[in-house]
This record gives sequence, C-alpha cells and structure tokens, in this order.
Amino acid sequence: LQYNRVWIPDDEEVWQSAEITKNYKAGDRFLHVQLEDGAELSYPVDPAALPPLRNPDILVGENDLTALSYLHEPAVLHN
Repeated sequence: LQYNRVWIPDDEEVWQSAEITKNYKAGDRFLHVQLEDGAELSYPVDPAALPPLRNPDILVGENDLTALSYLHEPAVLHN
C-alpha cells in the first residue's frame, strides 16, 4: 500500500488527500501518511474500515462518475 493515496476525514476540509508513506500490515493500529501540505501523520485506523483510496489524477474532473475507479463520498466531492 505504500505510495497509494487515500482520503482522510478532516474537521475543516471534510476530506484531505494523503499519501501512504509506510506499508500497512494487517493488525497495524496506525496508517503513516503525508498530507498534501507536507505534514506527516500517524492516522489511527480500524482494520475493518481503512480510509477510501483516491482516484488517479487522470480521472479528476471526469463528467461521468461511473468512470471513476473508486466511487465513494470523497471521490464524488473532489470530482
């Protein structure tokens, strides 16, 4: 999972994009990510509910939402 991008819930922005900086292993309690502003974060996770993956940049602004690789709330709001 390292280098994949995910959406992290945020109190102000609703969702923030983050890149995974360290491989996640089943049972890990934290996901190590870097936010777009460069801040490093150890995000607490529930293994049964990992954060949603972000779509590739090439799909940003897609008119047809069914063309998105991942269709969930943050993907729709970002698009």
